[in-house]
Amino acid sequence: MGAQYIVAQQATGAGWLGFAPLIFIFAIFYFLLIMPQQRRQKKWQQMLGELKTGDKVVTSGGIRGTIIALKDDYIHLRVPPDNLRIEITRSSIASVTTSDEKAKAA
Repeated sequence: MGAQYIVAQQATGAGWLGFAPLIFIFAIFYFLLIMPQQRRQKKWQQMLGELKTGDKVVTSGGIRGTIIALKDDYIHLRVPPDNLRIEITRSSIASVTTSDEKAKAA
């Protein structure tokens, strides 16, 4: 009966050892994929929160314009060359070009 207990203990130890590669692979995926995506998402949310009138922005569809009004979830843009006024969702803003130019000049 004692020999069976020792064999069972060894099998349990080997079972945990079998999960080690899976845990290692998950850790690699977390540090290479999940964590950088969370950083980008946080940076993008911060950028959306700091939008103000007069900022020049680029939408995810490639439309470039200047913010003329901010609402809760919508933004009014003035788009050249005809100064067309369009309303877009705040989440469709891909980048702000005004602050980038100021940062390069400083």
